[in-house]
Amino acid sequence: MSQTVIAIDGPAASGKGTVSKAISEKLQFNYLDTGKLYRAIGAKYLEGYQPIAAARSLESNDLDKYDLQKPEIAQAASEIASIPEVRAALLEFQRNFSQKMPGAVLDGRDIGTVVCPDAKIKIFLTASLEARAKRRYVELNRHDKKISFETILEQIRQRDERDQTRRSSPMIAAKDAKIFDTSKLSINEAVDKVFNYIQTKI
Repeated sequence: MSQTVIAIDGPAASGKGTVSKAISEKLQFNYLDTGKLYRAIGAKYLEGYQPIAAARSLESNDLDKYDLQKPEIAQAASEIASIPEVRAALLEFQRNFSQKMPGAVLDGRDIGTVVCPDAKIKIFLTASLEARAKRRYVELNRHDKKISFETILEQIRQRDERDQTRRSSPMIAAKDAKIFDTSKLSINEAVDKVFNYIQTKI
């Protein structure tokens, strides 16, 4: 099989991370959760680093150094992701990764439009705001019983707005991306639908 790049984009809690990881395992492809790059920079930023300096000095082991699921890190990541210099600093890292053999699955918000515009397969996962907030609430409630559904709903709404309106690499579906709405799908159903589509394209 020749080297294939699969770009999977979508908003927060649309299922893109879980689906992307499952697809990479099924195909035995390399997998990069590009959101982890921004969350690692967010974690460094919260430690006192300047965002651009943090992005330029990012190393692979930074991705394992922090608890990247913390809400405050996700919030910081979303804010600094709108800085053009931060996105530019990470572009080369992501593009180099996409060239790994035998193929690569990258998930994020601008993979199909900016990072890998020539990707052979582009997918955009979406879901209703309420469905995504519910998923994130279930996930976070395991660790923090005090967190409220309303808080998460508002955080995701704000995140969507930031991601869609930033000047540098706004989150939009690539013109040639296949769009899947996962609002009413289980994880297994979403993985199967996306995998079946990918098999028709490879």
